[in-house]
Amino acid sequence: MAFRIYTKTGDRGETALFGGRRVSKSHLRVDAYGTIDELNSFVGWLRDSVEQSHVREVLMHIQQRLFTLGAHLASDPEKHPPLPDLTPGDIELLEQEIDAMDHQ
Repeated sequence: MAFRIYTKTGDRGETALFGGRRVSKSHLRVDAYGTIDELNSFVGWLRDSVEQSHVREVLMHIQQRLFTLGAHLASDPEKHPPLPDLTPGDIELLEQEIDAMDHQ
């Protein structure tokens, strides 16, 4: 069976969060995870454009964290699905890399 890109249920301007809750397509949460998806696409393009392996590894880590953030935004907060968390270590890595770039 081929995968279909339509559901035949109509959307009335709504979309479903992971967990089933329906929200308006103009909901801030939907806008936020769409923006995260766009950023993740750009980071992926950037990762494929650089040659330095360390930079590629950092960008891969950033992409993984963006996927985590997007999953949180796309999930119904009332259902509390088990999702990985962003950690203080994730923030520290970003801060260290920013500092290193500032000194170049």
